[in-house]
Amino acid sequence: MTLLPGTASPAGGPRLLAVSDLHVGFGVNRAITERLRPRTDSDWLIVAGDVGERAGDVERVLALLSQRFAKVIWVPGNHELWTHGRDPVRLRGEERYLALVAACRRLGVVTPEDPYPVWAGDGGPALVVPLFVLYDYSFRPDGAATTTEGLARARAAGVVSTDERLLHPDPYPSREAWCADRIAKTEKRLAALPPGMPTILVNHFPLIREPTRVMKYPAFAQWCGTTATAGWPTRFGAVAVVYGHLHIPRTTWHDGIRHEEVSLGYPREWKRRAAPPVIPRQILPSDARTPPDARA
Repeated sequence: MTLLPGTASPAGGPRLLAVSDLHVGFGVNRAITERLRPRTDSDWLIVAGDVGERAGDVERVLALLSQRFAKVIWVPGNHELWTHGRDPVRLRGEERYLALVAACRRLGVVTPEDPYPVWAGDGGPALVVPLFVLYDYSFRPDGAATTTEGLARARAAGVVSTDERLLHPDPYPSREAWCADRIAKTEKRLAALPPGMPTILVNHFPLIREPTRVMKYPAFAQWCGTTATAGWPTRFGAVAVVYGHLHIPRTTWHDGIRHEEVSLGYPREWKRRAAPPVIPRQILPSDARTPPDARA
């Protein structure tokens, strides 16, 4: 397979790049990940979650990438938060997340708990804002009036997320409660950002509902985000939103803001596509132009 690199910076200068959903438990994905390299010593790399399920794999990959790229920014995906039976690290919930944050800090990798770095290269300045916001089942199927009804539809369709077995919310009573806490803490921090400073908002899950509309199984969207973040891109000055999770890599525009899905995904998905995966994807500088109708 030919792995296509991201496009070059117009001036050959540093680039802000992004990738997600590397899923290095698959050997072929691990090999692709090991070939990720910058073009300049000043390139930054965003890793938007789902490096893998085992804490050791996540740390090894981030260690490798942090040695190659000038700065690495990481946000957790749902797979990193799993307490998997094959993982010797048995931490659950928030304790697991904080252990991953501690590992990142040892490696010099920026996390949602750290000061937001400023991209000062072409297309900047812009604050790169890594987020950790979960889901709360509010992306319900059309016509489902309640979470209970929405989840019942998912069970009937056989598309219940593995999170229900492996992503534990400890010490919170539920994933919804953990999500609510993350929303409150994150929104307070975002509200304190310097006024007028453009942002690149990075979250594993999409911040708005629209990208999930093309999913094969609409009921699965309940594990893909929260309606509480819908206004964040416009409210907090985003020039781009970076996300993964859906395994549908593409660029869309919503309210004039570019949304980049930067996933690699599972081999069974990317191998059947006509073109090889384009990773990492270039976020800045960008030659993207807002389409005439940017309300995708």
